[in-house]
Amino acid sequence: MSDLFDDPTPGQNTPEFTVSELSGEVKRTLEGTFGRIRVRGEVGRVFTARSGHLYYDVKDDRSVLACTTWKGQVSKLAVVPEEGLEVIVTGRLTAFGAQSKYNMNVEEVAVAGQGALMALLEKRKKQLEAEGLFAPERKQALPYLPRFIGVVTSPSGAVIRDILHRLRDRFPRKVLVWPVAVQGKNCAAEVANAINGFNAFTPGGALPRPDLIIVARGGGSVEDLWGFNEEIVARAVAASTIPLISAVGHETDTTLIDFVSDQRAPTPTAAAELAVPVRLDLLAWTGEQGARMTHAIGQSVQQRKQRLKDMSRALPKPERLLDEPRQKLDIVSDKLPNALIRGVQNRRVQLSQKSAGLRPKTLENHVARRRGEMEKIAARLSPTPLKREVSRQMDNLKSLGQRLEQAQSIRIDKHRQHLTSTGRQLEILSYRATLDRGYAVVRSGKQLITTSAAALRASDLNIEFADGAIDLGKTTETP
Repeated sequence: MSDLFDDPTPGQNTPEFTVSELSGEVKRTLEGTFGRIRVRGEVGRVFTARSGHLYYDVKDDRSVLACTTWKGQVSKLAVVPEEGLEVIVTGRLTAFGAQSKYNMNVEEVAVAGQGALMALLEKRKKQLEAEGLFAPERKQALPYLPRFIGVVTSPSGAVIRDILHRLRDRFPRKVLVWPVAVQGKNCAAEVANAINGFNAFTPGGALPRPDLIIVARGGGSVEDLWGFNEEIVARAVAASTIPLISAVGHETDTTLIDFVSDQRAPTPTAAAELAVPVRLDLLAWTGEQGARMTHAIGQSVQQRKQRLKDMSRALPKPERLLDEPRQKLDIVSDKLPNALIRGVQNRRVQLSQKSAGLRPKTLENHVARRRGEMEKIAARLSPTPLKREVSRQMDNLKSLGQRLEQAQSIRIDKHRQHLTSTGRQLEILSYRATLDRGYAVVRSGKQLITTSAAALRASDLNIEFADGAIDLGKTTETP
């Protein structure tokens, strides 16, 4: 900077700066003087550009500070600025020389005080409730005995050990753990990705799709649990097609995920108790139901046996059932010989009556009648009627042949007349009729000559008259 003061303009003590030099000096002075700073204020106007950069104001009752968070820094913010939220922003003060403005490049955003956090939480809660994410009718029922349970939590904390221990005591199940950060700026994004990831599993794939998801974390302050109050987590829980239990914090801790989840557990251990029943209780209940079923079946069999005995008393003895049929058999046996004799006698009488109608005279009359009928049929089939019918058909055939010849002759005459008329028209239209009137056709080879110039250019000429044609050699032009 010393070179700017070495050569002042004669007659003046104040050095000259270009606009860019002055802007650069101001930028270096601001960045060198303030460096990394923290500013507390209320978030004003918030604008997200198409490029992904975030522009907003931090203000108090007298001044406004323009702030910028670049696209690559937005994903690292623990709290996204919202209008009206009191925050503490951390970053570097810099100047934008092109417009003679200064602003602050914010790298971190934190909510200023628990009261502001609770206000923001209440605002988000009302927004999500208005959208219907807390509605009871959209909550899913938990499976009674899930085969696979997905747990979203820190893999190194006591929470996962408590859940596994409780599941082992009650009813051992297979558990898939999706490790996430349970606090800090990466918490919300990782928890939302874990929930979406479990839902993206394909049933029957290499990794089994969970039948139930548990999102768990131990107790902590409002700031520690704030990742589970983020909107991205609440919407991921609402979009989950797998039933979900929230077990964040202790019984007195409440986060947004508790309102959106299908079931809230006061502690992670309680979440494991909600997830599966007690195996020993099930075994005891199954044994009790089996004993009740065995007792009920025994009683039913005993009742039916007693009822069968009671009904059998009203039935007659077997030997008495055969007394009446035996008596009927004896009576029928006694009547059978006489019945056979009477039947043979009746058949003899009927045979005699039938044979009386077959006397010789009757047969002769029947044969004579049949012979007469045969003669009548033979007379109808004599050759004379057949000859007459053949003759009639021959006459019809000759008549049809004559008609056909006449029709064919008329048709041929009609075509002959049409052909003659067409030939006449062709002769009238032919150029030969023109030759008869004194004209001639001049050709050179196959080319028709119609002008004198073409005739002079031709090597030889052929002139056709009505009575013949003559050939001429090369002609010359006459002067």
